[in-house]
Amino acid sequence: MESKVKHFGRFFVAFRQLAVYGDPEETRRQLVLQYTGGRTDSLREMTMKEYGELCSGVERMGGTREELRHRRSAALKLMQELGVDTTDWGRINGFCQQARIAGKPFAKLDIEELKDLATRLRVMKKKGWERREPGRQPVVINILPTGGAGIN
Repeated sequence: MESKVKHFGRFFVAFRQLAVYGDPEETRRQLVLQYTGGRTDSLREMTMKEYGELCSGVERMGGTREELRHRRSAALKLMQELGVDTTDWGRINGFCQQARIAGKPFAKLDIEELKDLATRLRVMKKKGWERREPGRQPVVINILPTGGAGIN
């Protein structure tokens, strides 16, 4: 038998985003009945698979899933523009976990935190901040007095 769900935070976060007309408790019961095929109207009696499908459906209805995807994409693009290697999740998480950036791993950021992160990254970009790897020296281009350019 498949395990039961113990934490319902994902559902309730998405459910609060819905425009519910009438009794919210009745709407919740109807959604659970729909995703369990009429087997139960209790979140506690749902299987993990049913719960995952329910949460995905409610997130699609409320648009939170698409907005989260959009915000993550925007933040990753800004990080890339600042020189963060966005092909390595370890570096992305390391960057985001800095207290001055976000203070937690990238995947744990919600929509509001992603908005704040994007604002912070835009300010950093405007001020000319650029990511430098530890131990690597930046390339410096000097203009020689003879008019030629040299790379140090």
